[in-house]
Amino acid sequence: MARFRTWVGIALAGALSLSLAGCSSTGGKRAEDARKAASAQGKAAVNTPRWTFAMITHSGDGDTFWDIVQSGAEQAAVKDNINFLYSHDDEAQQQAQLVNAAIDKKVDGIIVTLAKPAAMKSALDRARRAGIPVITVNSGSAESKDFGALTHVGQDETIAGEAVGEELNERGREKAVCVLHEQGNVGHEQRCDGVEKTFDGKVQRLYVNGTSMPDVQSAIEAKLQTDKAVDAVVTLGAPYADTAVKAKQGAGSKAEIDTFDLNAKVAAGLEDGSLGFAVDQQPYLQGYEAVDLLWLYKYNADVLGGGRPVLTGPQIITKDDAAELADYTRRGTR
Repeated sequence: MARFRTWVGIALAGALSLSLAGCSSTGGKRAEDARKAASAQGKAAVNTPRWTFAMITHSGDGDTFWDIVQSGAEQAAVKDNINFLYSHDDEAQQQAQLVNAAIDKKVDGIIVTLAKPAAMKSALDRARRAGIPVITVNSGSAESKDFGALTHVGQDETIAGEAVGEELNERGREKAVCVLHEQGNVGHEQRCDGVEKTFDGKVQRLYVNGTSMPDVQSAIEAKLQTDKAVDAVVTLGAPYADTAVKAKQGAGSKAEIDTFDLNAKVAAGLEDGSLGFAVDQQPYLQGYEAVDLLWLYKYNADVLGGGRPVLTGPQIITKDDAAELADYTRRGTR
């Protein structure tokens, strides 16, 4: 991709100790059916034992971001002859219970997200005592090592936010609103922290009720109506970008709408100019690598990362890149 600008090199040079949380987009049955069909057609590329791996995420229902993560994990599981179990809950205590249930099943490995780490510590301690290897994915890079995980696969959220701040500078923006849609998600705060660190202009945080798109739209619209100086709105998840575009239209604002995460609608928005840029953390790669690294540990005691996270982003994606990504977004892997 000619114009992809990766910030992975910056992240590796910096302190890679911050957590993140994946953002979501809604939808699902078509992606679910396609994912199952693709997995069913695959064949194992190895003859290692048929180990059972469980992935437990903080995803809510109908979240296509996590459909993409799951799709990558399932493809790797087919290749690696893994019996793959997936479960999720957006309530931290329930997610911890799902981890405990996987431990009770005596799975051979666990992949887990740590959007709200404190609630997960006891369950991961129990997994460690049971001798079950754990890899954290997407969220929890700061806590991953202390919680006993082999490694963390994902994007450093502060570094991603810094990339956004730099991009806003290049675009000549002067006042940005960072829209946080999930209370208590430390990764979202870190994204906005990163924007503030590198952006030469002013950044304001706008907390919205992410479970209600009408509420999100009205909150952004009200902000744009009352503060005409805002020339950039940064949403922290792909579905909120389209809602922000509608809010901009309702407010009669000229602010640019930019977003974290990528899906087909975001790619279309980049192409038609309704969105300025997107930050891709490659969720398919997160799922795929998590399973593959856990398999490598079981098979050969390999651990990747050298004690630091295995980074999958960020990548800044603009209109110039959107057309090249169209095939991938249509099939649900980007």
